[in-house]
Amino acid sequence: MRLPERIVLATNNPKKLAELRRMLDAGGVGVEVLGLADLARYPEPEETERTFEGNAFLKATAAARETGLVAVADDSGLEVDELNGMPGVRSARWAGPACDDEDNNALLLAQLDGVPAERRTARFVCALAMVTPDGERLVWHGRMPGRIGDAPAGENGFGYDPLFIPAGMEVTSAELTPAEKDSISHRGIAVSAFVSYLAELES
Repeated sequence: MRLPERIVLATNNPKKLAELRRMLDAGGVGVEVLGLADLARYPEPEETERTFEGNAFLKATAAARETGLVAVADDSGLEVDELNGMPGVRSARWAGPACDDEDNNALLLAQLDGVPAERRTARFVCALAMVTPDGERLVWHGRMPGRIGDAPAGENGFGYDPLFIPAGMEVTSAELTPAEKDSISHRGIAVSAFVSYLAELES
């Protein structure tokens, strides 16, 4: 595959889009990244798979087919050991289909109420899939271990970031700077591998 001039990130989340653009810029890769809001609307697939990789490929495949561009999509989520690995692929909809980040965080805290710190272990998981218009498929994975705090803290990030304390730290993901988070986060690890792949194409 040659380095594409443009790729589409199959998301309507402006923070995910900004994150990928920031990391591509930091890696010196000259690729324009479009989001779904930049393109003609199309029916987005339901996330029906039971794995992060499966859902990432669903979204990337649809975007490549509908736009004719190289498409990337991630599916990410939180796995909490005390909850047997849940919310997992249901992370974004944990409190219901119409929920927001605050609803999800509130439900998670309620479910872990009274659970001691040593049993609040968790990890963020990411699968980043790439699909080309001619059907080439690649995937990169990232994991960030840590634990769930007792209350939200921090204004950066999104999702469960205000509750998640990365391993070896005493602050939440939402209290890290974007650059600090990119260097250790599940999505940062996966995106970094993708950026390295594009950089090799460019060289």
